[in-house]
Amino acid sequence: MLLTRVILIVLDGVGIGELPDAVRFNDQGSNTLGNLAKAVGGLQLPNFQKLGLGNIAPILGVEPANPALASYGKMAERSAGKDTTVGHWELAGIISTKPFPVYPQGFPKEIIDQFISETGIHGILGNVPASGTEIILRLGEEHLKTGYPIVYTSADSVFQIAAHEKIIPIEEQYRICTIARQILQGEHGVARVIARPFLGEPGKFYRTERRKDFSLPPPQPTMLDYLKEAGYTVFGIGKIEDIFANQGLTNSIHAHGNTECIETTLAVIHQSFSGLILVNLVDFDMLWGHRNDCAGFYHGLIEVDKKLPEIMHAMQPTDILFLVADHGNDPTTPSTDHSREYSPLLVYSPSLKGNVNLGTRASFADIAGTIAEIFQLKTNLAGRSFLKELI
Repeated sequence: MLLTRVILIVLDGVGIGELPDAVRFNDQGSNTLGNLAKAVGGLQLPNFQKLGLGNIAPILGVEPANPALASYGKMAERSAGKDTTVGHWELAGIISTKPFPVYPQGFPKEIIDQFISETGIHGILGNVPASGTEIILRLGEEHLKTGYPIVYTSADSVFQIAAHEKIIPIEEQYRICTIARQILQGEHGVARVIARPFLGEPGKFYRTERRKDFSLPPPQPTMLDYLKEAGYTVFGIGKIEDIFANQGLTNSIHAHGNTECIETTLAVIHQSFSGLILVNLVDFDMLWGHRNDCAGFYHGLIEVDKKLPEIMHAMQPTDILFLVADHGNDPTTPSTDHSREYSPLLVYSPSLKGNVNLGTRASFADIAGTIAEIFQLKTNLAGRSFLKELI
């Protein structure tokens, strides 16, 4: 069967159970979907259920389908991390053997001094690990008085800069983030520098949608690069362009939020081309996982579930859909950070038989291996194709 288009949707943070090495990451007991289901009294996701989500692992309210419309399984992460960047890189065929640096005590003085000197700002606030919403409530008023940007990090490898858009205009925020990205290389090469703009008044600050990620470029060509070089169209929707530092894409649409990303995906599916649509649905992670918002997380799953029939109906016979995650983000645990979990794996095509148990894959990179075989690409990517199991 000739397949000509791949739709790869990453449900950011929607893990399906702890990995065997979760204890190394202090994530023992994490199970984003399983624990969420228990917390809300069961998940009602009829379309995910029909595809076979309940066939992968026990999820209260999501029964196994017999037969499942999709093939199903789960994937282990081999990379040394649990963040968005390494998760997406692994899906695209790169195993990250060395973890990105993290800064639980804040960034070294020499980094902050160089940042202040090269950007021309007069000082910073923060330089501590913190929740993004909490730190702007705590330091936002001082930021309004001083004009100093707020620098903070988390358990992830990130250098985040929060600033009020009326104090530091958005283009200036992007400029100082670009300088920070140039500084943070080598030993201090964090996965992402992130602009975190906000608006509002003391006690009522809120983050805007003009967040921008400045990622390290992948250390070698990814699946996206191979596809682009072979002449295929590669759409990145959502924050994909940020995650891959704009590499390997022929078209990039920086849609915001799950709803806009899904509507954009549907519009792109209706276009005529051969290649890949890679989509990141960020809200599960950014809005609900990091804030331990179980109700919001469940509502987000319901909204995606409602859109699945529309996506499937829009697909051509030669299209194939992958639904995966890049890490977990269990909203039921005390932690507000990512969790070291398996990714669910659902694979659907109008032309494939479905209902194949793909088992437990050794790496997220099996996605890249499978896509490489679909397009008959010769690559140096990690991952073992499961295409033959689908046909």
